[in-house]
Amino acid sequence: MNSSELINLERYPIHETNGAAYAALLDHVRDELAEDGCAVLKGFLTPAGIAALTEEADRVSPHGHRSFNRTNVYFTQDDPDLPPQHPKRRFFERSNAFIPADNFRQDGPLRHIHDFPWFDGFIQNCLQEENFYRYADPLADVIVNMAEEGNGFPWHFDTNNFTVTLAIQNAESGGEFEYAPNIRAGGEHYDAVAQVLDGTSGAIRVLHLEPGDLQLFRGRYSLHRVAPLKGQRPRYVAIFSYVEQPDMVGAPERTKQLYGRVLPIHYERAGLRADAYID
Repeated sequence: MNSSELINLERYPIHETNGAAYAALLDHVRDELAEDGCAVLKGFLTPAGIAALTEEADRVSPHGHRSFNRTNVYFTQDDPDLPPQHPKRRFFERSNAFIPADNFRQDGPLRHIHDFPWFDGFIQNCLQEENFYRYADPLADVIVNMAEEGNGFPWHFDTNNFTVTLAIQNAESGGEFEYAPNIRAGGEHYDAVAQVLDGTSGAIRVLHLEPGDLQLFRGRYSLHRVAPLKGQRPRYVAIFSYVEQPDMVGAPERTKQLYGRVLPIHYERAGLRADAYID
């Protein structure tokens, strides 16, 4: 099965870059991103594409790294010099699983979508970013998040500036995507983060994504979480990651947390990020 059978190109002609439909699609996505840093393309995959990605995720799911620990929203260690209610000192149970990128074959459906010749260019045009690169992390450039009953992902910020996700399979219930738009734009804004953690913020929005939906999200600046799940069916979401610097990979500590292992490249490039955010 090739990329054109997986992607709903009739509805989303991302390969017709000079067409009126392409221009209208860009305008729509850019408007949504400008509003709150999040845009959703409903039904981006064909039914055959959903089935193919579900089968692939089921097949490699035993390779997912399951972790059960306590983290703060920044994935950092406790800082006893700060007040107890500071966001950096507030830790939550995290139960989740990520299937690392090196489990997906180059000729498989997930890689076919990621390598579709017009896919990266479309995403870059939507985000309107001059500096735009695939995440160079061999464990994390394109992965599948797998969540099972009782699992969720507590409030957190992403390491990557731009995250692109593709819903593959939902749990029987739960798993809503909740986010506080642009809460970290221009600074850490600890008071606003604390309000989200306290449940007193009025900034939280809720998305109900369906299989086949493509989501563009500026997760480095918007605090977000996945609500707990119910039922026996796992929730699968593919994650395509893009960054503003070439050759960027994850920090060793966070890579170990998320994927259960670290490669030499993570130590070689540790501390080379250009931005000043604490994670």
